[in-house]
Amino acid sequence: MATTSTTAPTCKTLLAATVAKPFVEEIKNGVQALDRTPVLVGFLANSDPAARMYADWTAKTAESAGFIYELREVDKEELEEAIIAANEDDAVDGIMVYFPVFGGGQDQYLQQVLSKEKDVEGLSHLYIQNMYHNVRFLDEAETQKSILPCTPLATVKILEFLGVYNSLIPYGNRLYGKTITVINRSEIVGRPLAALLANDGATVYSVDITGTQKFTRGQALKHKRHLVADVEISLQDAVGQSDVVITGVPSAAYKFPVEYLKDGAVCVNFSSEKNFPPTVKEHASLYVPSIGKVTIAMLLRNLLRLIDNKKQRDLLK
Repeated sequence: MATTSTTAPTCKTLLAATVAKPFVEEIKNGVQALDRTPVLVGFLANSDPAARMYADWTAKTAESAGFIYELREVDKEELEEAIIAANEDDAVDGIMVYFPVFGGGQDQYLQQVLSKEKDVEGLSHLYIQNMYHNVRFLDEAETQKSILPCTPLATVKILEFLGVYNSLIPYGNRLYGKTITVINRSEIVGRPLAALLANDGATVYSVDITGTQKFTRGQALKHKRHLVADVEISLQDAVGQSDVVITGVPSAAYKFPVEYLKDGAVCVNFSSEKNFPPTVKEHASLYVPSIGKVTIAMLLRNLLRLIDNKKQRDLLK
């Protein structure tokens, strides 16, 4: 159960642009160090206004950082062929797709059509498998870093900025002792995020309309990958234990019940909708209402990593 307090915590609202700024500067320096201008292609095959807004933000950030960004609007029935053509185009360094397109399994299929060598969003099967197994490199020599899904990664970077990660603890274990609730278990963001947080040592309650799962890290396994178990726990009890609550419900009608929060909790929303009502500030210590600009920074950071990985592979030829 959530604790009660006669004095409301002083809540600070943090904007994503503040967290993104140093990463954008790092990315600009990375682009300047290249001998050419990298090209990112985004495919838009839906009429979702949130996807359009995300595309506009991506274009603005990418171009200001020195990338060439091309938005290609295609009919969804032609999207697969368009992705394949971009895969085979040596002038294209990175590709992303603004989902949802069809929804469900067909979108998951399209994620795998995209070449893993150009997948800036980190949704290819190899990257997802590595993430779930807590494998951080693509090669035994550890010269090529595996790509992490950009929205979950953005959330991690925000939690690092907020000090939720304990920098005094060895890397890979810096969420030890933390309990986190993630509301939404989508395959693109919610489930990968729960896994990443558990891999870093947190106890994570992953809540969805189908029930609640508990993510923890298995200490005895080679890579200390996370373990998952279905649990019977109410949202109120899970949240009442949680140092951090992260929401990603894609519905304007959904509002998180802030009265469940433990006083002083950290609240982060990755949905394009406002999952937390204004009264969140009466309970939380830190509140991040959106993360889009950090997600774009991670996407561009992933693109530079893909370019570096290619250089490493070329050295071995």
